[in-house]
Amino acid sequence: MTIVSEPVEAAWHKILTAAGEPRLPEESPLSAPFAELVLAAHAEPLLRRLFPWTGMWELHFSRCTEARLTWDIPYVRTLGDGRYTVEGPSRSSPRIAETDSARAAVATVVDRLPPHCGPAFIGNAEELAAFERRGEAGDGGH
Repeated sequence: MTIVSEPVEAAWHKILTAAGEPRLPEESPLSAPFAELVLAAHAEPLLRRLFPWTGMWELHFSRCTEARLTWDIPYVRTLGDGRYTVEGPSRSSPRIAETDSARAAVATVVDRLPPHCGPAFIGNAEELAAFERRGEAGDGGH
């Protein structure tokens, strides 16, 4: 068992562990591409500083660690054919790109990160917004 104390590190650990264990039968076209996406995102230092979360074979990134999370960073969705789409930052936003590789999808997200993004703020989106309004941004809430 691994003990992880930092919320961002713990979230990455949980996702990395889950990516190594397919959630659907092995023949699912989503398991291997999703694992590849998680590993590619974790390898990117700028994304590794953000709070990751998943759902519906999507990998999201938040600038804070607690619910309500931020929705101001594009996310990556795994397609059944081994391709990826970069969408967002919100569900109503148009698709940004479709790629053949997890690395290309991750690079697309990194290219669209907000300025001075990360490390993740310890707290929720409302607390982060108040912190930024006070002009204290830049230290990730630490």
